[in-house]
Amino acid sequence: MVKCTGKSVLKGIAIGKIYVYRKKEFTLVKTYIEDVAAELKRFDQAVKEAKRQIGILYQEALESVGEAEAKIFEIHGLMLEDEGYLEDIKDKIEGKCNAEYAVKEVGDEQAKVFAEMDDDYMRARSADVLDISNRIINILAGVGDDAIKSDEPVIILADDLTPSETIQMDKDKVLAFVTVHGSANSHTAILARSLNLPSLVSTDVALLDEYHGQAAIVDGFNEELVINPLEDVLLDLTAKRDEWISETESLRKLIGQDNVTTDGRRVNVYCNIGGVEDVDRVLESDGGGIGLFRSEFLYLGRDSAPTEEEQFESYKAVLEKMGGKKVIIRTLDIGADKKADYLGLDPEENPALGYRAIRICLNQPDIFRTQLRAIYRASAFGTASIMFPMIISVDEIRKIKEIVEDVKNELASENVAMGEVELGIMIETPAAAVISDELAKEVEFFSIGTNDLTQYTLAIDRQNQKLESICDTHHPAILRLIQMTVENGHKENAWVGICGELASDTSLTKTFVDMGVDELSVSPTYVLGLRKTIREI
Repeated sequence: MVKCTGKSVLKGIAIGKIYVYRKKEFTLVKTYIEDVAAELKRFDQAVKEAKRQIGILYQEALESVGEAEAKIFEIHGLMLEDEGYLEDIKDKIEGKCNAEYAVKEVGDEQAKVFAEMDDDYMRARSADVLDISNRIINILAGVGDDAIKSDEPVIILADDLTPSETIQMDKDKVLAFVTVHGSANSHTAILARSLNLPSLVSTDVALLDEYHGQAAIVDGFNEELVINPLEDVLLDLTAKRDEWISETESLRKLIGQDNVTTDGRRVNVYCNIGGVEDVDRVLESDGGGIGLFRSEFLYLGRDSAPTEEEQFESYKAVLEKMGGKKVIIRTLDIGADKKADYLGLDPEENPALGYRAIRICLNQPDIFRTQLRAIYRASAFGTASIMFPMIISVDEIRKIKEIVEDVKNELASENVAMGEVELGIMIETPAAAVISDELAKEVEFFSIGTNDLTQYTLAIDRQNQKLESICDTHHPAILRLIQMTVENGHKENAWVGICGELASDTSLTKTFVDMGVDELSVSPTYVLGLRKTIREI
């Protein structure tokens, strides 16, 4: 028996045989080309073919996992129209580089930008860039897609999987995914959750051909892959799997039910999203609203800041689809670790403590005002709230409010319709938590970002694997700061939510309810499980 550990994508259990999945390999070399025009034409044709293939993938995803996940491929289609991406490739081709290698270089460069970002969700977008680039390269090189050749459902064991590879697999033949690399926030992981496949990423398993066809168990609860399990282990996990299947079916009965404890305490359960494409998942999971709309996606992977009109259309689309449910939009939260050359960001030795988020907005008010105008214009189409990240002082809030009032007056003078908009702030620095009594007098709500709050409080880089064993997300200091923030917020009639990873940690749900937390914002996947926990308190 062999046991390997990984990071769970979905809590669940799958039992079956391993299928070792390997991508078709070919040697990609950089060559000097003479006929630049012909190479550019070849590249344009490959992009056109990639768009055609992605259109087919969209339809396949629509039929198998629904509109929300199918929009992943809409995003891929938009990436194929991104002028910055295409022009960078064409520039390299015009420098007499073969198209395949030009695509690889640009794809790797852009993927590296996302991979080095601080936000887990943003970092996972690196795989999407590589997926698009690899598709174009395969078309140029004449390399086809691999298919699963199995007569029975199997556990896919791979180095990594792209969204395209995931959606093209015969879903009736897949019990689970296990990858050596990958992220729990990747679109492949999102697809796995949508298909209800218990899967592991970043698994310490060797990709050995000898594992092909061997019996295995994917245990998403204990984050383990068990190869050739002993009989008692197999019996135990089989019983656990049957229990999980029964519980999953019962959770669906909670759709439409209230998030209310047995003694009548209501807790709002909202969802975190990265763009319009995520809204369907919020609605399908019966989320009560959107507690975190990461607006930075509109700013990245481009040569200039998004226009007011572009932002307005995105915010309006989300607000309309949510049908009056609250949508909390976080203002621009990027910094030196998230590349946006048009913002003039210099490299920084410690970007987590540097020029980022609200510091950029207050220093570059034109960028800030454009976003605020777009949000207030969109607020006429739903229930919008705005929260500002990385706040450390009362003075910052007052400067923000001055700009907000100026923007509102400007729009009013233009006879632009606007709705009522709540203003709130992220509590993600110890400084903000400690002076939350003063900050609460200035805003209508707090949203506690526990990921950064943990990092800054413990002085631990949460991406540093060497420190993982001492990165205690339940540390008493963090819980005391949360408690303090809730109490200070309520004294000034400000409601308090949590939008970091701890919001979905059901081992802390009762603690948060006892503290008086008003709202928990989580990935749509966790809504019904969190509702069940709340209703049992």
